Amino acid sequence: MGLVALALFAAIVLLPQFWVRRTMQRHGTPRPDFPGTGGELAQHLVEHFGLDGVGVEQTDKGDHYDPEARVVRLSADTYSRPSLTAVAIAAHEVGHALQHHRGENGLKLRQSLVRIAQVSDRFAAIFFIAAPVLTLVARSPGAFLAMAGIGIALLAVRVLVHLVTLPVEYDASFGKALPILKEGGYLREEDLGGARSVLRAAAFTYVAGALMSLIDLARWIRLLR
Repeated sequence: MGLVALALFAAIVLLPQFWVRRTMQRHGTPRPDFPGTGGELAQHLVEHFGLDGVGVEQTDKGDHYDPEARVVRLSADTYSRPSLTAVAIAAHEVGHALQHHRGENGLKLRQSLVRIAQVSDRFAAIFFIAAPVLTLVARSPGAFLAMAGIGIALLAVRVLVHLVTLPVEYDASFGKALPILKEGGYLREEDLGGARSVLRAAAFTYVAGALMSLIDLARWIRLLR
């Protein structure tokens, strides 16, 4: 049964991560026919859409949009390469900046939940550490169940963050980035299929995180049964 569970874990968590990496690598070769890098496209789009106050910078912490600092942060490869992956990812992150600029509810909800989750994650860790200690002190299984139950409820906030994130990521890819690249003429028709694959992978990076959170939550619930 343990081997089956391990194989299932690999199938639903590790394989999607492998597919995302392969997709990014496949379209990550520099293209001399592209007029600019991902960083240059991001800066152009920020100016094109009038996103005043939004910056673009290179980071070593992965591609993302920081709504608190209002900065599109791109990895070195995305920022400095004129590749299909770089261009698509840059457009995806600018898509998040557009969501923020337009005050879209999905991103607003996600940011509110992220702030709550940052606190609830810390309390969840405390509860799970304290539960066995309280059980020994109180000599009551009920104390353990109560503490662990509270910890599980706090972990569920992180699961909710991931679930809310998925439609936000999908919109950044297919509601924002792909139409921008297609309608703005930034890519030729024959490159749109590759861009679509990259954008699908960009949105899919959060699926593995959501699955991990659900598995972790299920594991703790199973321990209480």
